[in-house]
Amino acid sequence: MFHTSYIEISRSAYKNNIRYLRRIIGKGVRISSVIKGNAYGHGVKNIVPLAEETGIRHFSVFSAREAHEVHDVASPESRIMIMGHLDDDQMEWAIAHGIEFFVFDWDRLESAIHMARRQKTRARLHLEVETGFHRTGLEYADMGSLIPYLKAQREHFEFEGLCTHYAGAESVANYLRIRNQLTLYRKFARYFARHGLQPTLKHTACSAAALTYPTTIMDMVRFGIAQFGYWPSPETHMFRFRKDTAAGNGLKRLLSWKSRVMVVKEVDAGQFIGYGSSYLANKKTRIAIIPVGYANGFSRSLSNTGRVLIRGRRVPVIGTVTMNTMTVNVTDVPGVEKGDEVVIVGKQKRMSISIASFCEMSNQLNYQLLTRIPADIPRIMVK
Repeated sequence: MFHTSYIEISRSAYKNNIRYLRRIIGKGVRISSVIKGNAYGHGVKNIVPLAEETGIRHFSVFSAREAHEVHDVASPESRIMIMGHLDDDQMEWAIAHGIEFFVFDWDRLESAIHMARRQKTRARLHLEVETGFHRTGLEYADMGSLIPYLKAQREHFEFEGLCTHYAGAESVANYLRIRNQLTLYRKFARYFARHGLQPTLKHTACSAAALTYPTTIMDMVRFGIAQFGYWPSPETHMFRFRKDTAAGNGLKRLLSWKSRVMVVKEVDAGQFIGYGSSYLANKKTRIAIIPVGYANGFSRSLSNTGRVLIRGRRVPVIGTVTMNTMTVNVTDVPGVEKGDEVVIVGKQKRMSISIASFCEMSNQLNYQLLTRIPADIPRIMVK
């Protein structure tokens, strides 16, 4: 292996998570596996086939580039949905390949109809409506002109979905805002129904909404971070913990991040370690150099605060994290030597470092840390 670290992805943990999430949403509800951001750092090429093994046949991405990556590895039966950026030339490719995509403004809608008409096919559209997130979405005030236009162009598109996105379903502080969004979404849905426009799927719930607001679970749920074993927030975890006392935690983390000790050496008391003077050895100190730094996704903010596991012990990062290395204090860990396994995230013997604790040390969201792990670090599938 030519890399300085590698990531293990657990098949059994993923399958456990999908079983757990299916119990929550109930039978007959479709799961769309959200795999934007390189499948939240887990690797699109790993997760798509694994998800298909669990019966998932719908994948959500942000951009046409991500859709193309999924298209290359997904089975022909699987559907792909672009929720975000899509230029006109990319839209032409999407329509030609049966890729579904969100429509959240007039320009995109008109472009989609025009291209579908030119290709003599139907564009697969999910109409995103603005319910209070105030990012993207068709406005309720435009329904009077939107409905006649859609009816006139009905032969050029498939009304695949009516959707919205909630503004912070992971926090109870947003309860009223979420409830108001759901009320407005239902108003949109009734309006479309009254005019004979019924979507194939109604979908509003992401991981946080599905886990904490059962009324947001409709025909499909867009599960992102939860499928990988991470709770959207501590509040979400506590809500499910109360609900799932008999079943236990429910979610299992897939990802472990590992490396090897590169060098072991001793530093005399009174010497500074690494760049600058951020760490002074107050006694004779044994250190290990790990070939992972901020260029590899280990944040520089973890200087003098981070932890890794070596020989089943949690050891501190000392000094400044550099572009390609970090230094850890192994004075109290007997026998550490070159080549020893280093666990950056995951378990070793009875100890563990979770993404959650890792994020707290670096002041990042778990979403941030996962998606910032470089894509070129090898992902290895394990049991």
